[in-house]
Order: sequence, then C-alpha cells, then structure tokens
Amino acid sequence: MGLWNRMKRSVRALFGGIIEKTEDPELILQQTIRDMRDRVPELNNSVAQVMSTEKLLAKSKERLEGQVVDLDSKIKASVKMGRDDIATSYIGQLQQAQLDLQKTSQQLDQATNASKQALKARDNYMLQMQKRTAEAMQLVNQSKQAKLQEQLAQTMETFNVGDDSSTFSEMRDKIDRRSATAEAKMQLGTSNVDTQMQEIEREASNMQLQDKLLEYKRDMGLLPASTSGQQTALPASGETSEGNRALLKE
Repeated sequence: MGLWNRMKRSVRALFGGIIEKTEDPELILQQTIRDMRDRVPELNNSVAQVMSTEKLLAKSKERLEGQVVDLDSKIKASVKMGRDDIATSYIGQLQQAQLDLQKTSQQLDQATNASKQALKARDNYMLQMQKRTAEAMQLVNQSKQAKLQEQLAQTMETFNVGDDSSTFSEMRDKIDRRSATAEAKMQLGTSNVDTQMQEIEREASNMQLQDKLLEYKRDMGLLPASTSGQQTALPASGETSEGNRALLKE
C-alpha cells in the first residue's frame, strides 16, 4: 500500500472517530422527525394541486355536457323550422363539443386516478411518519436510560473509592452533635426560673379569684359571715406565700 493511501486511511479514521463521538443519537433522531414533519405541508400542497386539476376537469365536463344538450335542442328546433343551414352549423358545433367532452372525460378519469394515488401516497407517508416517530421516541428513551445508567455507574465508582463515604460520616456526626445540643437547650429552656415564676403567678391569680368568689357568696348570704372563717383563711394564705417563697429559693 502506498504512502498516500495510508495517509488517507489514517485521516478518514481520525475524522470518522471524531464525528462518531460528537454525534448525539437523540438530536439526530429529533432532527429526522422534524424533517419528516416539514415535508408534510409540501406533500399536502402537491396533493391539493392534483385534486384541483380533477375538480377543474369535472366542471369542464359538466359544462360540455350542458353544451351538448343545448346544441342538440337547437338542431332539433332548426330542423323543425326548416332552417337546415342553421341546423348544419349547430351540428358542426355539436360534433366539436362531443369531441371535447370525450377528451375531457378521459382527462378527468386520469386526474381522478391521480388524486386517489396522491391521497394514498400522502396517507402512507403519514403512517410511516407516525411509525418512525414512535420508533424514534423509543430510541430516545433508550438513549436517555443509557445516559442515566452511565451516570449511575460513574457515581458508584466514586462511592467505591471511599472519598464521599468519609464526607457523609463527618456530616452525620456534625448533624448529630447539633441535634443533641438543641435538645439540651430545649430542656433547659423548659425548666428555668422564668417558667417557675409564671406558674407561681398563675397560682396566685387563681387564689385571688377563689377569695373573690367566697366574698361574693358571703355577700349573697350563701356562706356564713363568721370571723373565724376569715381567720382560718389567713394562715392558709400565709402558708401559700411561704410555699411560694420556698419555690423561689429553689
């Protein structure tokens, strides 16, 4: 093998490998589907032109058929009136109209067949496009799954090295320490002096309300207004105050 051929083979192998690496199957498939869809308007335009020719020939045939009927009536009327010269002229026009009608009918049959074939070709193309689109979407999904598997494989390789596992362990320890500190602060916050003082104040308020209730009942005559009852109530209040002072000392 000559040197030049070897160089060409090397260059083709080099650029072929680069192109193959840069080719993205998803993008290529999506572009192929777009190209197929872009052909649909052009195909519909071609079918419309064929069908338009068919419709024009159908109208022309209808017009010629009416002309033949009209000329036939005129020939009969001319013969009835004894105007053979006029009848002869109409006969010439009738023959030409019949010839045109025959040609138009043949052209119409051809145009009708062409329209059917064009519609059939368009329908086949649409079916093929739908089929290719479905196949392309399946291939795209497979390509995405392959990429995901590659990423997972790379991630697992990173885990196997052990670098990330140590990071996770360190972060777990930090989170555990923060959680323990927060729980300790919560316990301290619920057992401090402010909380105890709030409880004492709430108990004192309840005692005042009870004393007020007893006062109302005495005024309404529901309880005996004896001084002994009031004297017995005072030590209870003193005992409660001493208890409150003991709680504050604690």
